Parts: sequence; structure tokens; C-alpha cells
Amino acid sequence: MTLAFELSALQELAKPGTAFAGARQWTEYVGVVSDEPTYVVTNFTRKRRIRQDFFSGPKGREESLESVKRQFDTERHVFVGVNDEDRELAEAVGWEYLPLEDAAEKAGWELASEADEAETPEEPVRDDWP
Repeated sequence: MTLAFELSALQELAKPGTAFAGARQWTEYVGVVSDEPTYVVTNFTRKRRIRQDFFSGPKGREESLESVKRQFDTERHVFVGVNDEDRELAEAVGWEYLPLEDAAEKAGWELASEADEAETPEEPVRDDWP
């Protein structure tokens, strides 16, 4: 399988580096596509020690996905995204679309919004104050 993450999908994960490393266990190739400038993707992935097999570079997402599909001959090409635009893009270029929430549930990835909720403990009730 070739797995492509939309950058915004990676940004919504609590531990994108861990998710990416985990995906390497069950995919042949994994990378990031985005319409953001190359340096934005590179900075994000470098800070999280994410080693990509491919990324958009100066190309747009559609051209990148088409190019990746030609270069990486696997049985499946799956695009993890976050919205209807991502779904439409995947369908237009012949990739399977997987919403981030579904991918996270199946793979055991924690979403950043869930991590934020879990890390916000309730204030303890203090009855020793005057």
C-alpha cells in the first residue's frame, strides 16, 4: 500500500511522528501532500522526525498524487484527508479516500483534540481555603 497524508490531517494528530512511524509497519510507502509551500511541509516533518518517501514539493496535490501513483506501483493507494475537498481529489486521481477520523480509529492514532481534552484535568476542589 502507498499511503499519503494531507498535511492538515497530520497536523490534527496528537503524535504525527508516531502515527507516521506506525504506518510504516503496514505500508510500503508513506508521504505527505499539500498545497502549502515545500518549506512548510519540510519544517513540520523535520521537527517531528518524520521521514517521508515522497512529498508534494513544488507541485500541487493533484499532480503529486498522480505522480506518486505512477512511481509507486502498489496494490492500493490511500489518501488520508480531512474534508470533502480531499475526498473529491482522491476520487479524481483514482486513490482510495480515508477520512482522518476513520484512519485514526483503525490505527489507534490519537487526535490532537482528544489529547487536549484528556490533558485538561479538572481543578481540584480545595476546602482548606478560607
